[in-house]
Amino acid sequence: MAAMTTVPSYTPSLWVRMCHALPRLDLTMQMKDNIFVPDSWEYQQTLLVLSSLSAIALVISLLVVLSFLIHYCCCHRGDRSEGSEEEEEDEDASTGHGYSGKKGRGICCVTWVAVAAVTLCCVAIGIGFYGNSEANDGMYQLTSSLLTANYTLASIDLLISDTISGLQLSISGPLTSMEELFTGSKPFLVSTRNCRRLSENVINLLSSISLARSSVDAGLGNDSSVSGASIIPLTPVPPSVAPTMVPSGGLMPNPFSPGWAANTLMVNEDYRWLSYVLLLLLDLIVSLFILLGLAKQARWLLILMTVLAWLALFLSWGSLGLETATVVALSDFCSDPNTFVLNSTHFNTGTSSDVLDYYLTCSRRMNSPFQQLLTQSQRALSNIHTHLSSLDRNALTQFPKAERSLREVQQILNSTEGNFHQLVALLNCRGLNKDYIDSLKGLCYDGMEGLLYLSLYSFLSALAFTAILCSLPGAWRSFPSESEEYEDSDSESEDPFTSHQARRQTATGSQRGAMAPFYNYPGAGWTPPFSSAPPLPTPNVSSNGNPGYESLPLTDRQSPPPSYSPSMLTGYGGSQSHPNPAHSRNLYSR
Repeated sequence: MAAMTTVPSYTPSLWVRMCHALPRLDLTMQMKDNIFVPDSWEYQQTLLVLSSLSAIALVISLLVVLSFLIHYCCCHRGDRSEGSEEEEEDEDASTGHGYSGKKGRGICCVTWVAVAAVTLCCVAIGIGFYGNSEANDGMYQLTSSLLTANYTLASIDLLISDTISGLQLSISGPLTSMEELFTGSKPFLVSTRNCRRLSENVINLLSSISLARSSVDAGLGNDSSVSGASIIPLTPVPPSVAPTMVPSGGLMPNPFSPGWAANTLMVNEDYRWLSYVLLLLLDLIVSLFILLGLAKQARWLLILMTVLAWLALFLSWGSLGLETATVVALSDFCSDPNTFVLNSTHFNTGTSSDVLDYYLTCSRRMNSPFQQLLTQSQRALSNIHTHLSSLDRNALTQFPKAERSLREVQQILNSTEGNFHQLVALLNCRGLNKDYIDSLKGLCYDGMEGLLYLSLYSFLSALAFTAILCSLPGAWRSFPSESEEYEDSDSESEDPFTSHQARRQTATGSQRGAMAPFYNYPGAGWTPPFSSAPPLPTPNVSSNGNPGYESLPLTDRQSPPPSYSPSMLTGYGGSQSHPNPAHSRNLYSR
């Protein structure tokens, strides 16, 4: 027994069922049904209420940031004057940058909070890129399926239009000539008129199953050709195979056109994808430059990034509101898409509900709504072929001039039968139902998953930027002020070999009071052993009023030798005018 081909089916995912089960409230806080009716004002109210939750979260985050700013600006201003001595002790006990005390530990904690918030923002950005890609893949699958369905429908309409135009051409041309030739022979004339009647019957039957009624109706009004709305191909196929109805004014066409829907969705998806990429890049740039500003301790860079962080915070909460409303509306549609399609007035205007139900469900227990029409058309074409065969056998011997017209009618009939067999295959529900299921999977599986990831990204990035804006003022306290940087640079220019701790202690001592000079300490009153050394120059007043020094002859200046032996000490000390042997012995005996 041959294996039967399975018909693809669609089942709502777990995320769709969970989002569809969320309670719905309108502006009056009354419970509403979760039926997808986008044109209803009550349904739009429920989406507005869900979107307003992100606005409430934005207000809460602003209050949190404002409270932290008040805490840093007001509370710590009084703590600086009261705890100045504790800060000095913390700086004395610190090594390097002063992070070992109480203040240093607080500054380090706040800085690491900012770094952790930036890391969380980077994780959210990665989730956002993945969600944006998933949503784009889902929309690409949706538009591809719509274009394929549009190709199938356009091919059906084109085959019907070609068949109708060919039969109209045969009626107006060769059959009319044959009726004129067979005027004297009643049996041949009856067969020719039967071919005309059957051709008109086939035209009426095919026009009733046409999906582009505007084109066919316009064609029926013209005996020579089929005219209608302007058509352009949307798929990479020859223009004569895949025409697409293009509405004027950008409004939804009547009947509904999948090609128009695919074009509209592609344009909107391009803008959506680009907007999210720019938002993600903005968050990434802000995060990286905040880390750079913390590492370089650049105040101007952090101020600029703080302004951009405020912008990113507003955009994150705003995008979360839009994503929440979109996720809920999409879950309502994906939970029961057939009901919305069947109840949509745009679909029912051009196509009956039986035809839509046949293509949307494609059940084996359902018969094609075109089966009877196709059967009648097939019988009519077979009868036409029978009458033409009879005329070919009997009439050409008596009316040889009718051979040309008869061959033209047979050629048109052969092409009509070929188009008819292709039309029967295309009207089967399997092809269009597969495109419909693929479009639902792309929208409700990949698209829904991408929107959920984007919602998670918006939520995490909003939390991260809230934490960043709360922690950056505390991180600024760890940056040295301009006066401290100037004092450090001044001390370094005076003595480049002085350590950082010594310079800090010197600066601290200058704040506590001037240190006593070295010559005032006990033990500093001893006299040098070399009393013969010339005295230091004493300042005097020069002739122009500026302090100066006496000029001493270079020959009177004596320098002690770099090292001394005991014998040299004895000889050199004895030649001094005021010797101090005990002091010299105690000094150099070591």
